[in-house]
Amino acid sequence: MSQATLLDGIVVLDTTQVMAGPYCAMLLADMGARVIKVEPPSGDSTRSMAGARGNDSPAFNAVNRGKQGIVLDLNHEKGRAVFTRLARMSDILVENYRPGVMAKLGIDYDTLRTENPRLIYASISGHGQTGPWAAKGGFDLVAQGLSGLMSVTGTPTSGPVKVGVPITDLGAALFAMIGILGALHHRASTGAGQHIDTSLVDAGLALSAWEVAVFGATGEVPAPLGSAHRLTAPYQAFRCADGYITIGAANDRNFAKVARVLGHHEWLTDARFTGNPQRIAHREELARLIEEETIKQSIAFWLGELEQAGVPCGPILNYKDALETPQAIAREMTVDVDHPTLGRLRTLGTPIKMSATPLNPKRRGPMLGEHTDEVLLEAGYSGDEIEQLRYAGAIA
Repeated sequence: MSQATLLDGIVVLDTTQVMAGPYCAMLLADMGARVIKVEPPSGDSTRSMAGARGNDSPAFNAVNRGKQGIVLDLNHEKGRAVFTRLARMSDILVENYRPGVMAKLGIDYDTLRTENPRLIYASISGHGQTGPWAAKGGFDLVAQGLSGLMSVTGTPTSGPVKVGVPITDLGAALFAMIGILGALHHRASTGAGQHIDTSLVDAGLALSAWEVAVFGATGEVPAPLGSAHRLTAPYQAFRCADGYITIGAANDRNFAKVARVLGHHEWLTDARFTGNPQRIAHREELARLIEEETIKQSIAFWLGELEQAGVPCGPILNYKDALETPQAIAREMTVDVDHPTLGRLRTLGTPIKMSATPLNPKRRGPMLGEHTDEVLLEAGYSGDEIEQLRYAGAIA
């Protein structure tokens, strides 16, 4: 008997491209939902990203694993009719078109809820479905700038620096998924679906909790601090003889341990460092004094000394090393997946570990249009009808 999954029996219609929407729908697939990814005839644009072979790429597979793939031309009247039929049999729909596009096509929430009142319809966009900027396009880079994230990333002299990963794309995906799971719970008691609206800029702002808190309390606009923490010190990267380590001495107890490891007991009675507010006020002075010591020895030396003293610390790893740590391997945060055209792919596992309903991140993404016939047959179309749709150019 197969193991139960968290979203057993849930059907998701995924009409998204690139990152935010596909990532959200992929997490639902990991949780056991049946996710039907709808692509245009040209395919999701990530299929042609770096490393592509034909219509497949590592980037596409990274955010589309575990899905069924169909090709529908939503600009074709018959393609939209197929989409509407699929929406009738779906529990969840995820889309990340610019606001107004789905309404223009006649497959927006207000239209489809008349066909399926239980439908949970999640829209992810650059700026949201409402407000004066709703119609603008949005990318992660733009959203990082508009949300304030780029104003606090980097150093005081570096100029604007974006977060190294597409944090607003991923954040919007996660917030949409949280909304979807909540809507499923609500539907269980009411029988009614609803519309979920989140955006990249909203996500960037929502992830800026401490920065906005500091601004609200003090009126001071947060500035970039490099690797340092806004609310505690010492809590940043420090240079050693052969590279950098991170030291997270986020309270008085850990600061005392750092002072003793570095051989500076006098710091504990120094008026500049006696409490966290004082250390924050003199963050740069404290960091300079610490680094004057850490630069004298290797990363391995200081990690050994600090760990023995019980100070939270670590090396700064590149992705090759990060994926190969014993901890990452033990946690199955990297898995190998076989793909028909790309061969063996090394991909990410799932960070969500569940005892009764484990997630499954070990499936590949679909080939372009791989499951079109299968999905349409299950939706009630006959073989002849499918051939007619293909001949008309509505499907592929």
